[in-house]
Amino acid sequence: MIIEPTSQKLLPDPLKEPYYQPPYTVVLELTDVLLHPEWSLVTGWRFKKRPGIDYLFQQLAPLYEIVIFTTETGMTAYPLIDSVDPHGFIMYRLFRDATRYMEGHHVKDVSCLNRDPSKVIVVDCKKEAFKLQPFNGIALKKWDGNSDDRTLYELAAFLKTIALSGVDDIRAVLENYAMEDDPIIAFKRRQELLAQEEQQRIADLSQQKKPSLSLGSLTSKLWNRSK
Repeated sequence: MIIEPTSQKLLPDPLKEPYYQPPYTVVLELTDVLLHPEWSLVTGWRFKKRPGIDYLFQQLAPLYEIVIFTTETGMTAYPLIDSVDPHGFIMYRLFRDATRYMEGHHVKDVSCLNRDPSKVIVVDCKKEAFKLQPFNGIALKKWDGNSDDRTLYELAAFLKTIALSGVDDIRAVLENYAMEDDPIIAFKRRQELLAQEEQQRIADLSQQKKPSLSLGSLTSKLWNRSK
């Protein structure tokens, strides 16, 4: 059993000019986040691809360094990653031997990624996976293989909004969603409220009742805690 990560510097140094280094890093689990394992007597183990994977990668690639960090072994995960990313959006791959084994859980230690922790987001379906840095993670609902699932499309919108807002420290954002049962649904709810407020603001302006609000002040409401 490997208890400690294989290295205290799991990723190479960030790229320097003239190469492009995305400003943020997103760390994605493979099993139950991007793929769903299914077993039958006829086929044995097979992995179903979650709807929206291609869209997620395409939307995030210019803004995020995409890293797969899975608790699967390299022997199992390597061909699976090849199958879900034929266009090469994924920059790095980390496997079970890169985790820190703690109290029965494989923990992904952000401090070992060789990246600025204020710019790293871990996406998993288990909060234990980022227990050492709880405000660096988003815990999605475990995907059950439902073909109508839209979570990755909504995750892409959430992460893209963070990046385009130029957030200095993503931990200040994710802390506001840490207690939510489903952070993506919570984000959608705040988006809808923000849209309603914007419509009301426009209506009020047309009647010259209220002064204009800046885009920054509107967007910041997505990161404030729900009351």
